[in-house]
Amino acid sequence: MGTVKCIGILTSGGDAPGMNAAIRAVTRAAIYNGLQVKGIYRGYKGLVTGEIKEFKSQNVSNIIQLGGTILKTARCKEFTTPEGRQLAYDNMKKEGIDALVVIGGDGSLTGARIFAQEFDIPCIGLPGTIDNDLYGTDTTIGYDTALNTILDAVDKIRDTATSHERLFFVEVMGRDAGFLALNGAIASGAEAAIIPEFSTEVDQLEEFIKNGFRKSKNSSIVLVAESELTGGAMHYAERVKNEYPQYDVRVTILGHLQRGGSPTAHDRILASRLGAAAIDAIMEDQRNVMIGIEHDEIVYVPFSKAIKNDKPIKRDLVTVLKELSI
Repeated sequence: MGTVKCIGILTSGGDAPGMNAAIRAVTRAAIYNGLQVKGIYRGYKGLVTGEIKEFKSQNVSNIIQLGGTILKTARCKEFTTPEGRQLAYDNMKKEGIDALVVIGGDGSLTGARIFAQEFDIPCIGLPGTIDNDLYGTDTTIGYDTALNTILDAVDKIRDTATSHERLFFVEVMGRDAGFLALNGAIASGAEAAIIPEFSTEVDQLEEFIKNGFRKSKNSSIVLVAESELTGGAMHYAERVKNEYPQYDVRVTILGHLQRGGSPTAHDRILASRLGAAAIDAIMEDQRNVMIGIEHDEIVYVPFSKAIKNDKPIKRDLVTVLKELSI
């Protein structure tokens, strides 16, 4: 394809705190390295409709502290079709864009992978999702902020749970990954976490009740990962009402609260490092890789690995939660 002179940047899928820090890092690292930058609005949709604007350094001033994404994000049905992708490619050529940096989760990287293969374009992915479910990176942009949001909410719920001697089920995001629920439970001192990874192994509710959670406490908090595999917090609250009517049960669903807010220092630094590394990767002629971080070192993970492989939950964290919740 020759030398890359102009890069396009877009955010896709669910927003995550730290995406703006990543946009800033990609833009400024590109300009620093003599590349032109074009911001693509509303994800792949903007690529299909041609909503593209040149970015200078000042376009990304004063955004590192903002949640959400200044480039906006949208679902795009057209991009899932060959015709839609052809339109996107035509717009790229028209704008003189030689390479793409895509910030998003699983679905966004899948789109980038197909697009890169069809049109032989260098595509670099940055893991931007609060779910922390991308393989090949220890953590994803937005995960730490979401975890802190959960922590703040559960600390407040704890006050009312204790006052009323209630059992609270708190539903957190995570899709089919239990990272937010499990680490949120450890950090907030919750009594248990119900996560999709173990849904086929044991009856997690029965185990929680069996472990005698009321021996030393008069109130309890259980974090539940929203997932078809777990059934969510409402499912467990119903079960307790039917199977253990002696408990006073309440449900809180944190929902989109978890996606917003100013990114933590950790997420800002992570996004800045990954964004700068995306430009390094382009300068090194890398293509179709996600930039990840492992043991505090930058790594390049092929899209195929990042998307296909399931990121495993650390079993010792489950043990830590069990031991500390007595």
